Amino acid sequence: MGQLLLVRHGQASWDADDYDVLSPTGWEQGRVLGRALAARGVVPDRVVRGSMRRHRETAEAALGELPGAPAAAQVPVDPAWDEFDHVAVLDGMPEPPTEAPTDKRGYQALLEEALESWMLPEHADRYAEPFAAFTGRVDEALRRTTQDGAPGTTAVVTSGGVIAWVTASLLADGDPELATRLWRKLNVVCVNSGLTRLVVGRRGTTLVTFNDHAHLDGLPELTTYR
Repeated sequence: MGQLLLVRHGQASWDADDYDVLSPTGWEQGRVLGRALAARGVVPDRVVRGSMRRHRETAEAALGELPGAPAAAQVPVDPAWDEFDHVAVLDGMPEPPTEAPTDKRGYQALLEEALESWMLPEHADRYAEPFAAFTGRVDEALRRTTQDGAPGTTAVVTSGGVIAWVTASLLADGDPELATRLWRKLNVVCVNSGLTRLVVGRRGTTLVTFNDHAHLDGLPELTTYR
């Protein structure tokens, strides 16, 4: 039996020119996670990451604190583990705002409204990657990553929307409507650098823990969601 650890990237720079760069908080979240895994004796045999800069930088931060782990520079990249394009989701709204809110709370409310539109099948032609295409891509990434059923630990550095879909689809057990409802709820609570653990064995892939962020206990300044 093997295990798959899904790592959400550290905090990105949502209000900077390049969102995809980790903030100083994001770098520290990655380092704290790496030290926590080292303290638990959890050293992945294999690491995979999405193609986004925040995935690469989170891998660098965490693996730099994890003796015996694969070198960050040698981690293979699989774009199927990338997050959905939030800019495209906002642009695809039936009535997109002329200017996005500049505060985090307002921006999050706008994004959640945009996601509701993105998830509607009748709006699929508005997007280069409709919601169904995104979830299908993530399903395929999970299948491909777990198909050999090899023992040991694989870590995937990815994003909150991806982790929320993997979790929702496993909990829904083949019910697509339930999976979509669960995804809507889970997507907004993923903590930066949070850890979701799956086990892979003869019964397939099973969720064990979702969004574990015990490594941030006592560090409220590092507990972020966006």
